[in-house]
Amino acid sequence: MQRRTLLKASGMLALAQFSGMSTLSALESLGNHLAPSQRMPVMFVGHGNPMNAIEDNIYSQSWHALGKSITRPQAILSISAHWITKGTKVTTNLKPKTIHDFGGFPKKLLDTEYPVPGSPEMAKLTRELVTYSHIQSDESWGLDHGTWSVLLPMYPAADIPVYQLSLDYDQPPAYHYEIGKQLNKLRDKGVLIIGSGNLVHNLRDIDWSNSGKVFDWAKDFDSKFTDWMLKGDHASILNYQKLLGKTALMAHPSYDHLLPLFYILGLQQKNEQISFFNEKFEMASISMKSLVIKG
Repeated sequence: MQRRTLLKASGMLALAQFSGMSTLSALESLGNHLAPSQRMPVMFVGHGNPMNAIEDNIYSQSWHALGKSITRPQAILSISAHWITKGTKVTTNLKPKTIHDFGGFPKKLLDTEYPVPGSPEMAKLTRELVTYSHIQSDESWGLDHGTWSVLLPMYPAADIPVYQLSLDYDQPPAYHYEIGKQLNKLRDKGVLIIGSGNLVHNLRDIDWSNSGKVFDWAKDFDSKFTDWMLKGDHASILNYQKLLGKTALMAHPSYDHLLPLFYILGLQQKNEQISFFNEKFEMASISMKSLVIKG
C-alpha cells in the first residue's frame, strides 16, 4: 500500500468523522482508494521461543513459506499475547518501535529490529468497525515479540504496514470473540489478521531438558480444542474453563496466550475451513500448533 494511497484513505475517514458519514460509507470510500484485494485468510500462530525469529528451524521455515503462499497483504493486524491493557487499544503510530520484551537472550536477538511502517489509517478504520467495545488509540506501544518474531521470517523485507490490537485480560472469552467478528470487513480490504500466542502455554512446568515428552494434560487440552475447532463448536471453546476444569488451568495458568485465538475464531465464516501446521510441542508444555482459516 503506497503512502499516497494511505493519506487519501486517512482523509476519507477524517471526512466521515466530521461530516457524519456512516462507517459503511467511510469503508466504501476507503475501499475505492485501495488496490483490489482478494479476501485475506486469518491465522493463529504459536510463536513460542523468541529465538525463532532469527534461527533457521521448522517454525521460521514454515512462517517464511506461509508468507510466500498467501496473497500479499496491504496491511497486517496483529493480536499478540504480549500486549495486555486495561480496555482494548489499537496502535496508531506511523513508525512502531521494535519491542524487546524479554531478557537473557543473545545480543543478536536483542539487536534485531523490524522497522516496518505502521498503519494509522487502518487503525482508525478498525476503531470505526468495532462497536461491541470502545477501542482506544495508542501511540506508546510498538511491535512486541509476539508480532515481530513471526513477521520477520514471514515478511523479511519489512515493507508491509503493521499495527496491533491489545488484549483486555479482565474480559471473558466471549468479549474477544465478539470483537473478532466485527473485524471481518478488514479482510476484504487486504488486511491480514494474525493472532499470536500458543494453544498450550505453561512456563511453570516446562521440561528444560526438552526431552520430547509431552504432559498428558497438555495433550488432552490440545486435542480437545483441536476437535472443537474442526467441528466448529465455538460454544464449547468459549466455555472451555468450565468444561475442562483442572486441565484448562494446567494448560493456561494465565490465559494471555490463548486470548488471541478467540479473535481468530470469531473471524471464521460458515464456509471457511481450518488447516493446521506446526503441530508440535516444545518443552512438554508449550503447543506450537498453528492454523489458517480461509474459504
